[in-house]
Amino acid sequence: MWEEEAWELLEKSITYYQGQPIGTVAAQDPEVQALNYDQCFIRDFVPSALVFLMHGRTEIVRNFLVETLAMQSHDKGMDCFAPGLGLMPASFKVKHDGTREYIEADFGESAIARVPPVDSCLWWILLLRAYVKATGDVALAHQADFQTGIKLILDLCLVHRFSMYPTLPVLDGAFMIDRRMGVGGHPLEIQVLFYAALRTAKELLLPQDGGHFYLQSITQRLGALKYHIREYYWLDLQRVNEIYRFKNDEFGKEVANKFNIHPESIPAWLTEWLPDNGGYLAGNLGPGHMDFRFFALGNLMAILVSPASSEESQSIMNLFEERTADLMGFMPLKICFPAVEGVEWRIITGSDPKNFPWSYHNGGNWPVILWLFAAAAQKTGRQALAQKAIALAETRLIEDKFPEYYDGKQGRLIGKESRLYQTWTIAGLLTAKEIMNNPKHIDLFSFEEEVESPGYRL
Repeated sequence: MWEEEAWELLEKSITYYQGQPIGTVAAQDPEVQALNYDQCFIRDFVPSALVFLMHGRTEIVRNFLVETLAMQSHDKGMDCFAPGLGLMPASFKVKHDGTREYIEADFGESAIARVPPVDSCLWWILLLRAYVKATGDVALAHQADFQTGIKLILDLCLVHRFSMYPTLPVLDGAFMIDRRMGVGGHPLEIQVLFYAALRTAKELLLPQDGGHFYLQSITQRLGALKYHIREYYWLDLQRVNEIYRFKNDEFGKEVANKFNIHPESIPAWLTEWLPDNGGYLAGNLGPGHMDFRFFALGNLMAILVSPASSEESQSIMNLFEERTADLMGFMPLKICFPAVEGVEWRIITGSDPKNFPWSYHNGGNWPVILWLFAAAAQKTGRQALAQKAIALAETRLIEDKFPEYYDGKQGRLIGKESRLYQTWTIAGLLTAKEIMNNPKHIDLFSFEEEVESPGYRL
């Protein structure tokens, strides 16, 4: 069985500190220089952590949470400037200098383009909740250092900014990938992770020692954020028709086109591509800008943590069913659709050769997303879609040695710079299978729809 080989590879990926397991390295490709793939990335560890929790291997997740929390306070930066407290590292590596063993963390000062990891602290807090739900060890989250860690993350995210929106502004390249992809501003994925992190903090944060002030801020922000995502990010044929008939340069509070979106910005492919019964949350939204691309991770996470309504969740799954060739292809799932090409590719990516059209994060296919797809399918009662996707992936992944990603419009080519034996590809498939075998596992990282509190519609 392929599961045995996958588990052997996952075991070999575990990295140790002072004799204790604390994470997994990104990849174990014997034919390619390691670069930073011999490090443990906080985001990439999530599917490994979940499958460990599902199998009762809780020690490694606890150690990971403790050690990464210890890395949270730092003074690293660039040009004598230090990022705000609460930032979690993108990755870390256990090193030896001949006399001692120590952990070296990367907060972006070694990353391509020197971008900070906005998503690491959000994934960390979600993983803390998954650990608590799997073990019942809420005492860990209630420890003073963990309570302080949660507050530092909230300080980083809830700080006042020059912004009119409840969403979290981020730099291009500061999540998903350390290079330009036209995702700066208010990208969907970060808003959904932000929403989930706020709900997690609401569950785990104690009211003592000033915690009640944070809880008040969380409650106020959650309602506004959910309304903002549902009201303004949602796209279906009815909504596209509304945007198409928008008036521009409207002044005042009571206007339809609040973001001054020009109807001419609607891409030609969209109206033919959207099925009658399908819809999705747009990739980004800001002043005069809507990114109409479909991003799989943000939409699937929206289903799981519920800024998307139950009706919207079904529409998103309808889209996967109706546009299987585009969004699943020969290796589920495509990270975004469509790819940016031509002049647009040169402008948006800076002519990045790694992100050429239909490759890597510019329309590549990433099998790690299978675990999110399986969970979303279970939550929406669309298990047949997930079973089909897993069956499509599992045979080929074992033959192809678990690549990082695939290239091409339908994912028929192993990624040009894809590492083999990618840990999160292995763990993503194992986690997807576990979720299908035991649907209760989605409780580790999902939220039901929250009853709306009055007064947040401004």
